[in-house]
Amino acid sequence: MADDLLKPEEIEALLKAAGTGDQPTGPGRNPAEAGLNAGALGALAAARSGQSPSGSPQPKSPAERLLEQAQAGLAAAVSPNLQGHGIPPELGAASPFQFQAFDTGHAAGDGVSLNALQDVELDLRIELGRTELVIEEVLQLKSGSVVPLDKLAGDPVDILVNGRLVARGEVLVLNDNFCVRVAEIVAPAL
Repeated sequence: MADDLLKPEEIEALLKAAGTGDQPTGPGRNPAEAGLNAGALGALAAARSGQSPSGSPQPKSPAERLLEQAQAGLAAAVSPNLQGHGIPPELGAASPFQFQAFDTGHAAGDGVSLNALQDVELDLRIELGRTELVIEEVLQLKSGSVVPLDKLAGDPVDILVNGRLVARGEVLVLNDNFCVRVAEIVAPAL
């Protein structure tokens, strides 16, 4: 399909050979309908072959030479053998990367032991319940106000670590202190 289009040089050669500038030809037009004579057809064939009508090669413009260099560089870049532009020897030989199998166990010295994580601080919260209040209700709170929660007495409370639910428990009083006994560990959501 790209071969059907005329290049600017071909159009100029046709117009010069035909002796007129107002009868351009284009893809899909019959040269005879365009009023071209045998000389114009010869100029068209010469323009497509890269030669002048006299048979000598046409000099290439700087833009054409630059285009040919770019095409050659692109062909070299996509070439599978890189045409001599391989990996420099000082970088060593290339080899495919080997992934470690996931089904094999890890040795005891592979990673950091659990003891290294014992000093990491976490935010632990026990949530008795939740409620929603409008600003007016919050402004009316004072010492002794009762705020109803969404849980009943005796319902399990949520145990959150760094904002993530990890367990549920029950509230106890032990030696006049509130405590929470872990009743259920919640499976992590994936």
